[in-house]
Amino acid sequence: MSTAEHSPAGNLAADEARRARAAIAVAAAAAHADAVDREARFPAEAFAALRAQRLLGILAPAEFGGEGASVSDAVDICYMLGTACGSSAMIFAMHQIQVAILARHGRSSPWHQKLLRRLCEEQLLLASVTTENQTGGIVRASTCAVERAGSRMTLVKNATVMSYGAEADGVLVTARRAADAPPSDQVLVAFVKGDYELDRIKTWDAMGMRGTCSTGYTLRGGGETAQVLPEPYERIHPRSMVPVAHLTWSGVWCGIAAGAVGRARRFVRGAASQGGGQMPPGAAHLTRAMMTLRALRGSIASALRQYEKAASGTGEELEALDFQAAMNLLKVNASEAAIETVRGALQACGLAGYRNDGESSIARSLRDVLSSSIMISNDRILASAASALLLFDVPSRLRD
Repeated sequence: MSTAEHSPAGNLAADEARRARAAIAVAAAAAHADAVDREARFPAEAFAALRAQRLLGILAPAEFGGEGASVSDAVDICYMLGTACGSSAMIFAMHQIQVAILARHGRSSPWHQKLLRRLCEEQLLLASVTTENQTGGIVRASTCAVERAGSRMTLVKNATVMSYGAEADGVLVTARRAADAPPSDQVLVAFVKGDYELDRIKTWDAMGMRGTCSTGYTLRGGGETAQVLPEPYERIHPRSMVPVAHLTWSGVWCGIAAGAVGRARRFVRGAASQGGGQMPPGAAHLTRAMMTLRALRGSIASALRQYEKAASGTGEELEALDFQAAMNLLKVNASEAAIETVRGALQACGLAGYRNDGESSIARSLRDVLSSSIMISNDRILASAASALLLFDVPSRLRD
């Protein structure tokens, strides 16, 4: 993917420099990806490189020490990392979602301004805590609540999934505004290390995305009431959480697919060379995989243009039904297309792709990308979107 189509011409040199810095982190991620997957451990080497290249704060405004990069720029790096290590890419994506939220919804708050400055200076890694044992994974409902006592507050959250929680330097946590608030009346609270404790309640031994270390914890946090973001979560969710999550995640899955297609292409070229120019049986699958990948990249690029246009307005455009539907369907379509692409790459490589060892193995890519349709279930998204989409007419013509 390229950010050139999203960035003004004057920023092209900065974009290229950023990609060069990202390439260093990609190399580190690639070198340790198999070990990260095998040991189900945090990709420490990749994030040491990302910190060294000062890429964790790129979405923060320049006034806080960031680069004022666009979401498109972040998605580009998600894609690059995804070609090397799905877990590294997904952690980077989830972190950037939190940075985007702080940049849009916390920049009027002195406490969160200070957090943004710290994030950029120290290259802090932020995690998200949105799911709870009692809500069945529904993000727009919370059981836990902020308990206030003067200028101080506390909360306790049983989070069934908290990716890289033990390695994060801070977290953004959803909770009910108060003990007597309904489940949907939510706020987002920022904690940094020292503000909270984690008690493990679940382990992480999954098929793929093993390096995300998505363990379950009980989080006990406390701090100043100023750590609650000033805007309600009902506004943060549609304006930032949903679109930035679905765009960055799609970049990750597309990158995983691109990495698999790259290995399949090298395999087919090698087999053709050894066969005197005769294409191997799997070559047809490579053709289909490459075309599916091209279409996937195009759909993400189109969605990024749509997002950047909507985000440049008042913010109300981000809550429009057609925009929300587009972002939700991007997640569904991108995940399904990425899975199809990786399966095609596997078929192109045949047994060499099916093996866990060897440079043509597609096994890790397939296991990682299969998480895409489960991570916030596609079925749940489609069912939720159905009622809103009933408001739209079926077009009577091909062109408007």
